[in-house]
Amino acid sequence: MLSNIRIVLVQTFHPGNIGATARAMKTMGLTNLVLINPRQFPDEEATRLSAGATDVIDNARVVTHLEEAVADCVQVVGASARLRSLPLPHFDEPDDMAESVTQNAQSAPVALVFGRERSGLTNDEIRCCTHQVSIPANPDYGILNLSQAVQILAYEVHRAWRKRDDSDYAYQQPTESTPPSREQMTHFQAHLGRLMQQSGFITQPHARTEEQLQALFTRAQPSRKELSLLRGLLSSLESHLPER
Repeated sequence: MLSNIRIVLVQTFHPGNIGATARAMKTMGLTNLVLINPRQFPDEEATRLSAGATDVIDNARVVTHLEEAVADCVQVVGASARLRSLPLPHFDEPDDMAESVTQNAQSAPVALVFGRERSGLTNDEIRCCTHQVSIPANPDYGILNLSQAVQILAYEVHRAWRKRDDSDYAYQQPTESTPPSREQMTHFQAHLGRLMQQSGFITQPHARTEEQLQALFTRAQPSRKELSLLRGLLSSLESHLPER
């Protein structure tokens, strides 16, 4: 589905913004970039600022007219910092736009169109769109860099896609956060109980105390690594106790 979402940049002046846009796209799983009459492309600055997203840069398509870039799209969303008097549906919130875009991209191409760094999209270019979207910002200073605007909308699209029932996105979990097995927790609790008796903290098995400590560590949900540290601490303390 994400491959059906196209990022279109109109007459980008700074080639570095093309590279930064490619980086913003790739971090959100988007790879389809179309450039309309860029001032300078290909360019080393674009490649450098892509920060490794060179595949997006290398596969970017350059065309002459916006109509050519979006002719096969069923939805074309123009990003605009200001409201226009044109009778187009307008998304006040990027997340509403993203839900609509991801729905349409299930079966056909869609496009997000961004204008020039200084002046944005013209009214004629907005007329080529089916919808408009704005990024809510500080009304006293709502100036976003081109690649920043792409990053925000691309994130919202990726977020809407992640939330779909048919998304195959798997959240990354660090190895250190893997929870311990039940057997590992049992060994830890037995070790703790043994040390409590050896240290004199309790003089005989005390079910209530052990249950409370078990509940404490259950709520804490230590990872395997953290449990290993605790076992190491118990072993160190145990080695300093006098033999009984």
